[in-house]
Amino acid sequence: MNIARHIALIDELCFRPFPAERGSSDVGVEGPGYHVAVLERSQGAADSECGVRATTVEQYEKDRDALYELLAPRWGHTAPMSLQTTLLRTEREEIPEPWALLSADARLAYVWEAEGTGRWAAVAVADLNPSDEVRLLAVVTEIDPP
Repeated sequence: MNIARHIALIDELCFRPFPAERGSSDVGVEGPGYHVAVLERSQGAADSECGVRATTVEQYEKDRDALYELLAPRWGHTAPMSLQTTLLRTEREEIPEPWALLSADARLAYVWEAEGTGRWAAVAVADLNPSDEVRLLAVVTEIDPP
């Protein structure tokens, strides 16, 4: 993991304009009011060997926590946000993107109001879909967390 590169990208996304339409970007996906960047991704789509996937998830969780340790002094120490509650809410109410997308992919995220930008920033490990690769994600959005 290149933590300096990840922090620089998060900083850049805090000021990058949002697109008018949802689509792919040079770092992941984006849409009106949000950017989702893939900071790291596993090699295999599903990391077919269970032990390999578990090791990757564990490493990305450590990487997420390392990003938290660098961003928390800047934006404040926060408890992790459970995305499972948000996922359950998607069954009975409209949850805006990127939060609905993130809750379908990750269990928890560290979330901050990125001071001076008018945006929210989050880091999470996307590992809920066993048929998809494991990803370390950064999210920057102007949409308040649900």
